[in-house]
Amino acid sequence: MKGLHNKVVIVTGGAGGIGSATCRRLAAEGAKVAIFDMNLEAANKIADEIKAQNGQAIVIKCDITQHDVVNQAVAQVESELGPIDGLVNNAGFDIFKPFVKSEPQEWEKLIQINLVGMLNMHHAVLKGMVERKAGRIVNIASDAARVGSSGEAVYAACKGGLLSFSKTLAREHSRHNITVNVVCPGPTDTALLAQVTDGAANPEKLREAFVKAIPLGRLGQPDDLASSIAFFLSDDSSFITGQVLSVSGGLTMNG
Repeated sequence: MKGLHNKVVIVTGGAGGIGSATCRRLAAEGAKVAIFDMNLEAANKIADEIKAQNGQAIVIKCDITQHDVVNQAVAQVESELGPIDGLVNNAGFDIFKPFVKSEPQEWEKLIQINLVGMLNMHHAVLKGMVERKAGRIVNIASDAARVGSSGEAVYAACKGGLLSFSKTLAREHSRHNITVNVVCPGPTDTALLAQVTDGAANPEKLREAFVKAIPLGRLGQPDDLASSIAFFLSDDSSFITGQVLSVSGGLTMNG
């Protein structure tokens, strides 16, 4: 893809399934990757894999829910790698239960990680992008934000907020040559999906149901998302902003 070589990109939740696939893909395209995650062991493993392939990556432990911590982490990236060209807000958290059975402390954690965390990241990174009049932001939401998902009411609310927030920033910052786009995963073969299926009475039957519902006949893989994310960060998408892309194998086809 065009324009990713030597670009500095932050990936939050970079040690997870989609995050790690994205880090590997960006590094393979020549980008300098900053892996933000609370799991340093897993993050360092990804960074070592990237470096073994002659790529560039650094690891920073960052609690995205803390504004000051995020500012410090972003400053560290700029000090070690240079000005930030791209941001992938991928870190997320979910609790699967009906809303009426959920508790306020669970809502708070969901909102802090899925909504406040991404606000903090944008606030820290956008100022530099505006000064340089260049930048690419890709926010990872969910098809739960587009069509709803049983057992994920607060999560879906946070991701729905991310959609409207992204479109608003795309309008505010188009004059600064900053694009903001959203990728919405459908059912993807990650630890988060395993958490859902393993908690079911019949995990294999639930996984079969997911696959059966997807027109392309398989679960999404992290690399499926990484390709779309890399596209939105590249110069190939320079005339695209404020858009929401579902990567779900055709599960959700409405606009």
